[in-house]
Amino acid sequence: MKSKKTVLVTGGAGFIGSALIRHIISHTEYKVINIDKLTYSGNLESLKSIELNQKYFFEKIDICDENSIKTLLLKNKPDALIHLAAESHVDRSIDGPADFVQTNIVGTFTLLEQAKHYWQSLKGIKKENFRFLHVSTDEVYGDLDQTDDLFTEDTPYNPSSPYSASKASSDHLVRAWNRTYNFPVLITNCSNNYGPYQFPEKLIPHMILTALDGKSLPVYGDGRQIRDWLYVNDHVRALMTVLENGSIGETYNIGGNNEIQNIEVVNTICNILDELMPDRLNGLASFKDLITYVKDRPGHDVRYAIDASKIKFDLNWEPKEDFISGIRKTVEWYLTNLSWSENIQDGSYRLERLGVN
Repeated sequence: MKSKKTVLVTGGAGFIGSALIRHIISHTEYKVINIDKLTYSGNLESLKSIELNQKYFFEKIDICDENSIKTLLLKNKPDALIHLAAESHVDRSIDGPADFVQTNIVGTFTLLEQAKHYWQSLKGIKKENFRFLHVSTDEVYGDLDQTDDLFTEDTPYNPSSPYSASKASSDHLVRAWNRTYNFPVLITNCSNNYGPYQFPEKLIPHMILTALDGKSLPVYGDGRQIRDWLYVNDHVRALMTVLENGSIGETYNIGGNNEIQNIEVVNTICNILDELMPDRLNGLASFKDLITYVKDRPGHDVRYAIDASKIKFDLNWEPKEDFISGIRKTVEWYLTNLSWSENIQDGSYRLERLGVN
């Protein structure tokens, strides 16, 4: 796609969304319209570095508000829409699934309908080039258990949690709008993201910040659940690659090629903190001494693993970071930016993971 076009990003104050916007503003000529409801995990501080850029605009909007979405589309006339807005925490979906159904399913439906009407109103090259990129998760595929299989774009859906079920539903809606209305969609399914600015309820930042506080590090079950870890900056590069070069109607799996057990992730974080923050050990031999095993959460998938060969061979994308380089950058960022974490730890969230007492 050519320069000086406008992309609308939903959920741009979230972890991946803010990384995407920072990347777009820093590395492309796109104008960005960021819409976000600013729920507990949305944080505009993650966009401080570009908030005054003349190519960046923010609107506080709920994606379920069809009138606001319609008005925004007609006013800004975007050339593409990247849909990241979602409730995404599995534990929260178990405790309160209604928000996940509303945002992830009803919200996606609302966006699809309003974006479809907008697209149908376009003419010529503007209509021909419009794209709706829907960003999803590998959790829609379910559980690989302890096999050597990988999730491919053709793996049947088998979601295990209210979160993954709501994302699976949204994926189906997007594909249906493509098939029924010829609406120009693209879908990506990514593995576990990590990196700077991630909300502290997620595993990696939670472990970093909790260890620094000298508190117990809760690990579900035996900690041997396997995830493929994708550095967020690699992910956003992949999203732009798909947006600009992907084929309409296609799905692209995005993975980090880093299958690691959760307990290994925690041990690696502790090793880095032992090296960088020995003054916080307070008599402990290692931050690993803080690890405690807690009751596993319901429906906990054992293994996720992405086959990212399609995006590699079709679109020439692959990750730049391996887990060792990415996790060190991540830990160092949190240590350097403790004020960012402190600013979001207000009354609604204080380093407590739902489901863990």
